[in-house]
Amino acid sequence: MAQSKLNDLAGKFGKGGPPGLNLGLKILAVGGLAAYGIAQSMYTVEGGHRGIIFNRIGGVQNEIYTEGLHFRIPWFQYPIIYDIRSRPRKLSSPTGSKDLQMVNISLRVLSRPDAQQLPDMYRQLGLDYDEKVLPSICNEVLKSVVAKFNAAQLITQRQQVSLLVRRELVDRAKDFNIILDDVSITELSFGKEYTAAVEAKQVAQQEAQRAAFIVERAKQERQQKIVQAEGEAEAAKMLGEAIGQNPGYLKLRKIRAAQNIARTIANSQNRVYLGGNSLMLNIQDKEFDDQSDKLKNKEYPLVLYQAGVVHQQQHNRRKGILNSALEIGSHLVGNN
Repeated sequence: MAQSKLNDLAGKFGKGGPPGLNLGLKILAVGGLAAYGIAQSMYTVEGGHRGIIFNRIGGVQNEIYTEGLHFRIPWFQYPIIYDIRSRPRKLSSPTGSKDLQMVNISLRVLSRPDAQQLPDMYRQLGLDYDEKVLPSICNEVLKSVVAKFNAAQLITQRQQVSLLVRRELVDRAKDFNIILDDVSITELSFGKEYTAAVEAKQVAQQEAQRAAFIVERAKQERQQKIVQAEGEAEAAKMLGEAIGQNPGYLKLRKIRAAQNIARTIANSQNRVYLGGNSLMLNIQDKEFDDQSDKLKNKEYPLVLYQAGVVHQQQHNRRKGILNSALEIGSHLVGNN
């Protein structure tokens, strides 16, 4: 029974099939072709993009299509989409300064195509315009601008250098229908030789400052010695006047000295045997009053005069040593 039914179905298809089958297949084929044609005749321009049409007969069309859905003739026309958003690009260029120092300078550039000139840009540069244009014009502008400044000015006048690079680079990019939204210097470095020379100069300046400090300190020490010597001379003068007016002052100083000596020996762990003359305890002896007798006989001023001469000689010797130190320090500062 089943075999007979299959044979009947095969006979019906062999005779032309069920009524309307061929028409349905034709409609389905036409509908598929229509859907494919409609899909191929539409294209979408995304946000931040612009489109132009290339016609196989007329070439690149001058009309620019904005964001949204657009139509085209399949096969005869196809869209060319440009991204008109700013894109960053970092470029580096070794160049020479005005004083012939090698400088490694890096730029960060934000570039985008001019949306009104996309057909001309496609004819001249294509889609990879940034790869063809930016490296060459950036190197050219950097070399021309850096050559106007020496190495020190590149550091101290960096803002002026950056403005000059931006102005010239923007003007140069306009010739290729490229808009530069921002140009900034991200890195600025010098060669090893120049860096070593700068470090050596800094060390020399520090040495010069140190030598100047030594000279200034020597001057202060000299002034201190002078003031100290004047104070000692004044103290000796006052001491001489006090002894001349009252000979008992010398005995009082001897008694105090004897007290200090006795206190030091008492605190010592060693046993020391000294005579009365060494301890200055011979107050009742005649020798203890020798200085008083000299003062009475007007002989002690001569002793004070001789002591003052010796003190003045020592002061002159110190002053000569300080002057020599100052001359040496001044010579070091002059050489640095």
